[in-house]
Amino acid sequence: MKKRNKIAALTILALSLPIALTGCGSSQGGDNGQVIVYNWGEYIDPDTIEMFEEETGIKVVYDEFETNEIMYPKVESGAASYDVVCPSDYMISKMIANDMLAPLNFDNIPNARKNIGAQYFEQSQSFDPDNLYSIPYCWGTVGILYNKTMVEEPITSWAQLWDEKYADNILMQDSVRDAFMVAEKMNGFSMNTLDSAELETAKNSLIEQKPLVQAYVIDQVRDKMIGGEAAIGVIYSGEAIYTQRENPDLEYVVPEEGTNVWIDSWVILKDAPNKENAEKFIDFMCRDDIALMNFEYITYSTPNDAARALIEDESIKNSNIAFPDLSQYQNLETYVYLGEDGDSLYNALWKEVKSN
Repeated sequence: MKKRNKIAALTILALSLPIALTGCGSSQGGDNGQVIVYNWGEYIDPDTIEMFEEETGIKVVYDEFETNEIMYPKVESGAASYDVVCPSDYMISKMIANDMLAPLNFDNIPNARKNIGAQYFEQSQSFDPDNLYSIPYCWGTVGILYNKTMVEEPITSWAQLWDEKYADNILMQDSVRDAFMVAEKMNGFSMNTLDSAELETAKNSLIEQKPLVQAYVIDQVRDKMIGGEAAIGVIYSGEAIYTQRENPDLEYVVPEEGTNVWIDSWVILKDAPNKENAEKFIDFMCRDDIALMNFEYITYSTPNDAARALIEDESIKNSNIAFPDLSQYQNLETYVYLGEDGDSLYNALWKEVKSN
């Protein structure tokens, strides 16, 4: 995942990263006058960071990651002293299991309970059972983006990613869980399966598909589809909204076999050096006007109901991509943490796919 205007984001990163890497001591009260944030690339409006700094006097030290699997070992090793991180659902579950997160004090984050829809906290209970450690930031689905001028029929099924007539025109996510999700759903399995026979079937399906795949990518799906470089790509719903603005020939669909409904959430690390400032940062990001700015910038669905009410464009406010009625779809799931053995199994099978 995630978004745009990398120059602005990298400017913040270049100015701030040396501080993050040198460590910050331990200050439970935020005496350092800073908060150290680790977030997905291009996943925040840089103006909101400047506004937070101006309003609070707290310096934001900002770092970016591309995947949950890149983020986790860096945080676990303590290579940098982060305060706030934005992992996805299943990775939050893993971090909770390994005692890496601090319970949140919601009294210090009033905008969360005030503005975030109750349904998103309910969904979060699949990975944070008592809603103790995470506050939803963005959510969405994973689906297929296709160019209506480059396909012979509407795309409705994951199985169409195996159609030979689209050889070298198919983009897959370079992510073990997302790639296996596609194959598992196509074969009628749960995307959280640990059944050895099902996993072997999914692996073989991905190996069978591989000669048809133009590339395994992440952010590049967006750019390649906008530029007409591929006909079909697996993409996150938030990216689909942006791509349709840039290329009206693109259409997004949730396949009939079901898909992943995901949530990325703010968490505070157990050993965060600036916990009070971390709470202030999260509360600021949960403010309705700030959440609206971030939604309009990154185009990923906001769980902030108060922010959604402020959206002026009715076509976006009521978009089936941005805010789908999930009751109309079948076999929707959220990723869960599969344990160390499960992670190792998926990673080994993914290596077989990539090396075959």
